[in-house]
Amino acid sequence: MDADYIVVGAGSAGCILAAGLSEGGKNSVILLEAGPTDRHPYVKIPLGYGLLFHDKVRNYQYYSVEEPALNGRQIYIPRGKTVGGSGSINALVYFRGMPADFESWKSEGLTNWGWENVRPYFEANERRNKSDTGITITDPVSERHPFTKVFSQAAAELNVRVSDDFNGPNPEGVGYYHITTRSGFRNTSADSFLRPALRKNHVRLLTRATAQKINITNGVARSVAFIHKGKLLTATARHGIILSAGAINSPQLLQVSGIGDPEHLRQIGVETVLENLNVGAHLQDHLFAGYQYKTNQQTLNGELYSLTAKTHQVLRYFLTRGGPLSNSVNQFGGFVRSSSKIETPNIQLYFNPATYTISRQKGGVMIQPDPFSGFTLGFQPTRPTSRGSVKAMSVDISKAPEIKMNPISTNEDINNIVAGGRYISKFVQSNALSSVISGHLSPSPDTMSDAEILEDFRERSSSTFHPCGTCRMGTKILNSVVDGNLKVHGLERLFVVDASVFPSITSGNTNAPTLMVARYACDLILRTASATE
Repeated sequence: MDADYIVVGAGSAGCILAAGLSEGGKNSVILLEAGPTDRHPYVKIPLGYGLLFHDKVRNYQYYSVEEPALNGRQIYIPRGKTVGGSGSINALVYFRGMPADFESWKSEGLTNWGWENVRPYFEANERRNKSDTGITITDPVSERHPFTKVFSQAAAELNVRVSDDFNGPNPEGVGYYHITTRSGFRNTSADSFLRPALRKNHVRLLTRATAQKINITNGVARSVAFIHKGKLLTATARHGIILSAGAINSPQLLQVSGIGDPEHLRQIGVETVLENLNVGAHLQDHLFAGYQYKTNQQTLNGELYSLTAKTHQVLRYFLTRGGPLSNSVNQFGGFVRSSSKIETPNIQLYFNPATYTISRQKGGVMIQPDPFSGFTLGFQPTRPTSRGSVKAMSVDISKAPEIKMNPISTNEDINNIVAGGRYISKFVQSNALSSVISGHLSPSPDTMSDAEILEDFRERSSSTFHPCGTCRMGTKILNSVVDGNLKVHGLERLFVVDASVFPSITSGNTNAPTLMVARYACDLILRTASATE
């Protein structure tokens, strides 16, 4: 089979790419997705992501190596394995990032990736009014739990700046998160971009189709070998092949195709096609620490713990598309500076009106709200400077790669972890929160020294599932994998378009900037194709 373009991965980026490259019927596109369809209630119901957190069918369920900086713990890294990708299993928060994030990209020589360059592509993706097309960005005012007012009162007491819209002109501060839902359902790039394109018959989507290798001849990417329904097949691209398999799988696929560190490739039995030591390097992610408290006021726990409460909320959702099932648990938070001497926010806050436990049962791993009222305060440093890696462990793509997060490996990261704990302490000690706290479910930073905050972070922190940077964009092959047009250095007709191309991690949730990169990439790739014709 053949097409003008082949896109590997029908995730957040791949769905937009398939639609954009095929727009107007000028190009045919084959879209390969290793997982199944996203037509499943746990995907469509917004709070259903809790049930997909350890789902073996729609989640790759990756783990890092045992990380020395985390006292030998492995970090769990869920990644979407379904149409819509991680956008189909994430916590729905939509945040573009700080303008300074993209000015940082520009400062690295990527002159077409500054804030004013990328802002129009964010806007083009967003459906905020009925007349717009794109992904619907919702401010679920009616579904906010009443307890979140306590978080707002604490912020006012501490004179923390309030932001009405983190995607507006003044994103710094605290407030309510906007999410990607429409009419009470999760809204992804598959819903908003891919399905309209499929109806026009210019895109061919193959689910449960796992790419095995990119075939490269004389420096040109020609075809993709993939397994579908137990058969090894080949799809040939006339104009280009785009990897949109994500920050873990895109570098893995490049490596098994012969692009990477020659010594590493030799160890797994792969012949080197192109030497590039940056493939799989520069892995970045946000690490989060949450602090849980019991409270004397009703929280979301009471609406979701018992079987009676769950039944009521399920009926409420199916009758009205409302209630807690229509929202994310991440309802309040924001982006703050721990010191006035810092130029941009270095801490992201998550304030959730719920607490829960994770346990292993016969049916798998379960996330269960606690049987009492509680809430969670948590933080993550916004721009970690530690770097890890992703390495294929076999030519067999079905074997999970080695993922080394290598967290907390710089003094800057250590300082920001302590600063984050101290910032949470301010909220804990505010009159608004201290008056409703009836006990601790975890260590509380207001009772810890700086050293104890850091040690507790090493012991309990987890990923917020924002891996990126493993096929980073840059001006030279010496420090990057793709150029400013997202084409792989040293090869023709091969592109990477997903969060792996981020030169550095953005300041918060990464789904929105991934969507932006994909929308921008459509123009860049089509422009590149036109220039070579």
